[in-house]
Amino acid sequence: MSKITIRTWNGGEFLAELDNNLMSDTIWLSLPKKYFINMLGSMIYFECPLDCPIEGEEVTQLEKGDIAYWPKANALCIFFGPTPLSKDDGRPVSPYPVIRLGRLLGDYSALEDAGDRQSIRIERAF
Repeated sequence: MSKITIRTWNGGEFLAELDNNLMSDTIWLSLPKKYFINMLGSMIYFECPLDCPIEGEEVTQLEKGDIAYWPKANALCIFFGPTPLSKDDGRPVSPYPVIRLGRLLGDYSALEDAGDRQSIRIERAF
């Protein structure tokens, strides 16, 4: 599995692990990159077009900490808490089908402070 570091504009640093598949490898090999994020509840997403086949099971029900790819929007999504479609259990629900690609590691609760339309930097971690 490949590891990445997610850095927010306000000094937050979060470690994540990507699965072993072509989509994850394509993302990892393209790093480092800077993005401007959108927030929807406790979901961060940003445009991240991939130059590889988009394959995998599409789901809408996720777990806190999941990292997924949203094929229709060519976006990478980070789910760190409840989303507007979550039920009482607080599990994130994506508004559109996504493909799971990995997981956040450790404490990621401070992602809440990342801020809508702020910058985020994704880097390879070794």
